[in-house]
Amino acid sequence: MSASTTAKAPAQERANTARSLRSQKWNDRITRLGALALVILFSIVILLPVAWMLSTALKTRLEVVKYPPIWIPAELQWSNFPKALTFLPFATYFRNTAFITATVMVADVLMNSIYGYAFARLRAPGKEILFYVVLATMMVPYQVIMVPQYVLFHNLGWVDTFKPLIIPAWFGSAFLIFLLRQFYRGIPPELDDAARIDGCGYISTWWRIMVPLSKPALAAAAIFSFTYNWNDFTAPLVYLNSPDKLTAAVGLAAFRHRYGATPWELLMAASLVAVLPCILLFFFAQRYFIQGIVVTGVKG
Repeated sequence: MSASTTAKAPAQERANTARSLRSQKWNDRITRLGALALVILFSIVILLPVAWMLSTALKTRLEVVKYPPIWIPAELQWSNFPKALTFLPFATYFRNTAFITATVMVADVLMNSIYGYAFARLRAPGKEILFYVVLATMMVPYQVIMVPQYVLFHNLGWVDTFKPLIIPAWFGSAFLIFLLRQFYRGIPPELDDAARIDGCGYISTWWRIMVPLSKPALAAAAIFSFTYNWNDFTAPLVYLNSPDKLTAAVGLAAFRHRYGATPWELLMAASLVAVLPCILLFFFAQRYFIQGIVVTGVKG
């Protein structure tokens, strides 16, 4: 092999390497652009109903029923919001919803954290079987247990009170127990041993070691609990009868009973105000929510 051929070989390899790197960069760029396009597309699909709600909430009655439908009203009807919130006692509805949601959220975070820690750390015969039984309850639709549960609460005298909506939360939620158990199983057990050496019992170990380390998972559990209970419609509809005890979700359904034809502009205005707390909570706590979900999934 001549000297010139030997000198050309490294140059050819460098050129091939440069072309490979450029090709990889283009592939990475195309992949990122494709992923961004999909995210934008799905975001539009998800936000389209919200945009339509806002558009309808700012229309007049005639513009709502106009065909073909219009997206941008001729004049924005901001007065629909105070009109919708004063037509029914939504201040009372929101107060009831906030009380139920806050109470249940405290119970969900506190009790499911204890139950998840027990399933993750304590040793007991039949613990795994009991955990599988708890998970199996997630497969049972609420409609299956609704009637016997109503009979039970009726016999206890709890119907038309907040008790059926609050007290069951203190006995745990299968999903949140599973979520927190998976997180606790990812915490090194050596921390428990160190705590026991320092004289901590199970409760002290849970409170001093587990709870500070599980703040992301607890935040995710709190967001799940808040969103579900704030938007819950079925249980308040079944157990609450008095007008002064209704929640916001049930109050929204009353628009269809007060009018011969549903005032969609008022209903959409009240619905936007009702979902606003959930939207604000997610935007302000999304970092903790995403961190809790990711860490729980990885460490499980």
